Amino acid sequence: MSGAKTRAQVQAQELAELGDAVRAVLARHPGHAAWAPLTAQVGAAALAVPQEYGGLGRGTAEVAVVMAELGRALSPVPYLGSAVLTAGALLAAGDPAACARHLPGLAEGSVVGALAWAETSGWEAAGLTARAEPAEPAGAGWLLTGTKRYVPAGPAEPGLVLAFARAADTARLGLFELTAAPAGFTVRSTLDRTRPLAELTLDRTPARLLSPDGAAVLARVRDLACTALAAEQVGAAARALEVTVRYAKDRVQFGRPIGSFQAVKHRLADMHTAVETARALARAAAAAEAPPHLAAAAKSACSQAFSYVAGEMIQLHGGIGITWEHEAHEFFKRAHGSALLLGAPAAHRARLAAGLGFTETD
Repeated sequence: MSGAKTRAQVQAQELAELGDAVRAVLARHPGHAAWAPLTAQVGAAALAVPQEYGGLGRGTAEVAVVMAELGRALSPVPYLGSAVLTAGALLAAGDPAACARHLPGLAEGSVVGALAWAETSGWEAAGLTARAEPAEPAGAGWLLTGTKRYVPAGPAEPGLVLAFARAADTARLGLFELTAAPAGFTVRSTLDRTRPLAELTLDRTPARLLSPDGAAVLARVRDLACTALAAEQVGAAARALEVTVRYAKDRVQFGRPIGSFQAVKHRLADMHTAVETARALARAAAAAEAPPHLAAAAKSACSQAFSYVAGEMIQLHGGIGITWEHEAHEFFKRAHGSALLLGAPAAHRARLAAGLGFTETD
């Protein structure tokens, strides 16, 4: 018992030190400038990569710590798209040659990856229609055609793109590695300007098949990404609460700080409860290495908690909270953007219910 407690304490200290290191880098290097020191000095992109591929061989708990700090800073760096989605897809595909080709570069941050997943019909595997046709001559690879949207990206075109597409003859979903530049890769203007999202156009783009069981890869990647995104949402919500508490102490009305009024105290207490409840669920999903039921529950609960806290942040800041330049508005837009990324909360609740054996009539 004491030995297990000691190991837990050591792990907690290591995670806290990792969080402190990431926070320090983000404070010194705002915006996209943080990517190089995060990867070179902290090794953030290498955390979930096995040691045989140049990584640190850690797990989702460490990734969650990084994501929480990125959420606090509303950082635009491509950690989710490259270190979580792309690296996770390579590992889930189980192709040792592909892992050896790409994971070392992803781990050191010299290569930024992107996973092209969602389409117009959303995030569910059943709605993916991008087509893969065999190239000529036989054995020359594949040609991909389709449009992918909401691709988490960096400020420039990624060095590695993986995409899900269906074989034209069998309609089976596969995971492919593009071996040539896509026909188009455009970072779109979205509600949340702190998270770059791109649209990718495939027009008979050459590709290599990494896994013929794309549905299984997608399921695993989705759980990893939902767990990571839940941690980011908690980090952002906690920061939004901190900023709001500080404002409630500083803003004086009727000769008193507004935080001294009972109605404001109640709202701040409710925000705190929402953050801590979401934090507990996000940590449970990360500690358990993102099982499907916890990943779905965490994404749903943390999305709703962040949206609630961000809305209260706007309200408690009064008129200044609804101006585009104020940080409250940035948290509000990140909250609603991240709630829809990877699927809306209702979709994850339905996924959780189905996994637990419930039906719509239960």
